[in-house]
Amino acid sequence: MSAWVYMMSNKRNGVLYVGSAIDLPRRAWEHREGVAEGFTKRYGLRLLVYAEEHPTLLAARQREMNLKHWPRRWKVQLIHRDNPFWDDLYDRLT
Repeated sequence: MSAWVYMMSNKRNGVLYVGSAIDLPRRAWEHREGVAEGFTKRYGLRLLVYAEEHPTLLAARQREMNLKHWPRRWKVQLIHRDNPFWDDLYDRLT
């Protein structure tokens, strides 16, 4: 079963949230619609700006923990590498 690590934001170079999920379209929808209480709802993080697939949930969670300890600059560089305009990737999931 594959799993995902993803980043949500409120705008280009805005607030970042790093998470992991098995069902990325469902999880991204929850963030977009404000169904998920907490950080993403409080800061209005509706844009899926980064996602990477992993072979297992354990691998995805380990990567999530690693990314959470990265400096912000590294996370922004990672997003810019794959999504330089910070487009919302949600529509590409469905």
